[in-house]
Amino acid sequence: MKKIRILLADDHTILRNGIRALLEDEPDLEVVAEAEDGRAAVNLACQLEPDVAVIDIAMPLLNGLEATRQIKRQCPRVRVLILSMHDNEEYIRQVLEAGAMGYILKDAAAKELINAIRSVHQGEAVLSPAITRLVIEDYLRWGGIRPADKDGILSAREREVLQLIAEGYTNKQIAGILTISVKTVQAHRLNLMQKLDLHDRGELIKYAIQKKIIEI
Repeated sequence: MKKIRILLADDHTILRNGIRALLEDEPDLEVVAEAEDGRAAVNLACQLEPDVAVIDIAMPLLNGLEATRQIKRQCPRVRVLILSMHDNEEYIRQVLEAGAMGYILKDAAAKELINAIRSVHQGEAVLSPAITRLVIEDYLRWGGIRPADKDGILSAREREVLQLIAEGYTNKQIAGILTISVKTVQAHRLNLMQKLDLHDRGELIKYAIQKKIIEI
C-alpha cells in the first residue's frame, strides 16, 4: 500500500512531535519532513513534494497564509491542510482563497485530523464543523461580496517584509533572510507605510497584530 506522504509544519516542537506520533500510528500515513517556520515549510514542500502539507497558521518568518500562497504558486501539486487554534472568519477566508483545501482546528479529535488528511489527499475540501458554520454565516452576511481590504493592495514581498518588521527584525536582518539589499527592504517599508497610511514602525506592528499576521 502506497503511503500518503506528509509535511508537518508547526513552530511548537512538542505539538509537532505529538502529531507526528499520532499520524505514524496509521499504516497509510508517513511524515516525510517537519518544519518549524513558514519559510522552511515552503522550501521542503517544493523540494520533497509531499502529498499533503499540514501547516500551522501562526509561524515565524512566514505565516501559514503566506506559506500556503507560495506553496500553491511554486509547487501546486502539494495539497495544503491548515491546522489552527483560530476560528477567525478572516483567517479562514484568506487561506481558502490562497488555495488550502482544508482548515481543521487544533482542538479537533485525532480521528478528525487523520480523516481530513486522507480526504485532502483525495482532492476533497475539508472544514471542521465549527468552521463550516462560520463560512456559511460569513457568506450570508456579505452575500459573497465583501468590502475591500487594504491587505489586497500589498504585494507578496511586502507582506513578507511586514511580518518580519513586526517580528522585530532589523532592515539588515530582513535583507539577509529574503536575500535582497537593505535599500530594497527600506523601499518596501516605505511602500507599506504609504499603501496602509501608516507612519512608523509601531503602527506597522499594530497593524500586523490586528490583521493576525503575527501573534503576541
